[in-house]
Amino acid sequence: MSSIRRALARFWTRDSSILLGGFFVTIFLIVYIWWPLAEEVLSYVDWNGAWWRYMDWLLLGIFAFMSVTIIARANLKTDSLIIFVGVCGGLAIESWGTQTNLWVYYTDERPPLWIIPAWPIASLSIDRITRLLDYGLKRLQTFGHEIIHSQETLDSTFKTLYWIAFASFLSLMLVFVSPTFDKSFTWFALILTTLLILTPTDHRFALLTFLAGSGLGYYLELWGTTRECWTYYTLETPPLFAVLAHGMAAVAFWRAGLMVKMLGARFGFSRTEQPNIRQEA
Repeated sequence: MSSIRRALARFWTRDSSILLGGFFVTIFLIVYIWWPLAEEVLSYVDWNGAWWRYMDWLLLGIFAFMSVTIIARANLKTDSLIIFVGVCGGLAIESWGTQTNLWVYYTDERPPLWIIPAWPIASLSIDRITRLLDYGLKRLQTFGHEIIHSQETLDSTFKTLYWIAFASFLSLMLVFVSPTFDKSFTWFALILTTLLILTPTDHRFALLTFLAGSGLGYYLELWGTTRECWTYYTLETPPLFAVLAHGMAAVAFWRAGLMVKMLGARFGFSRTEQPNIRQEA
């Protein structure tokens, strides 16, 4: 029983309640402020009949998964930075995509403000998934020390996989955004993406972040495109680029967070030692 309590104490921290409460307050405000949109969604449910057949179980599943992951070992000192970067980054990405017509929302807003809170929430969830993957790999490395003879071999493997994954993504991005080469916003996105790829700070963690972001991004894009909440110019549901772009965005947000922390430490804004963003699960 004591071991279960210790495990729960590690999972549910002092800040978990605050973060979960903020999450639900955000959802409530979105529904309240944009009630006509919520009312339109609820109108598709036959509350007098077999209502469970009309419920959006994919959306509810995504909602439940994010709720569980964001409370796992919550720490407001690091999570507040993730939230800040997620809001700023999400606003920039949505502005780029909607202004260049790479994708459009059914409300025709460019971009819709109600979608912005989804980015920091997803960023928190991706952070937890990445740390869990990192922890699992470290445990596998410990058990498989006879197979993996040196740390150099493992690092070399991750570097190779990193360049394969990100070079493939950049090639796919060039093809997907090619109709908007006449837009300065697109060239800024391409230059920033290229710089991020060419200057990795940690091949292993960047690759894990990319995989975590792409994994969660698949279900987010599957829901959004099949429900026609947003539509890409290719009309795919969803396009492969959009799925992998969530992984690239997660890497960009992680790198931006590291830069903010570095600048904060240099200019004396952080007077106390901050927990490592790569804290194990």
